[in-house]
Amino acid sequence: MTAIIKKSRTFAATLAAIALVAGLAVVPALAHHSFTAEFDQNKPIKLTGKITMMKWSNPHGWLYIDVTGADGKVVNWALETGAGNSLIRRGWRKDNLPVGKLVTVQGWQARNGSHTANVNSVLFEDGTRLFAGSSNGNAEEK
Repeated sequence: MTAIIKKSRTFAATLAAIALVAGLAVVPALAHHSFTAEFDQNKPIKLTGKITMMKWSNPHGWLYIDVTGADGKVVNWALETGAGNSLIRRGWRKDNLPVGKLVTVQGWQARNGSHTANVNSVLFEDGTRLFAGSSNGNAEEK
């Protein structure tokens, strides 16, 4: 009888460990936001500015550009892209994005009106266009 109790305890401990691992795997997915939670599909933006930094990170990369407004003031915009790995699969390379390079980006502004946007594409002066892996389900990659 004690062998059966030991086996059932081992089985219960194994099930508990599996449940714990499965529960921990869900936490990052729950922490990730949807496009519409942060960005407004009805606020398209097109910005031209100079690259100040590129952060190759997960779950999103971030491109930062200085944009000079009509009033002459320079504003640094934070531009969310797809994950670093997805950018590489789309043809992005670190040497494409040197500080000071002029780019034009298209995307959607943050709901809170800040200088933050989700980017669909980045256009370079030579006509090269890189798609940014936007989390907007309606974004087109043409």
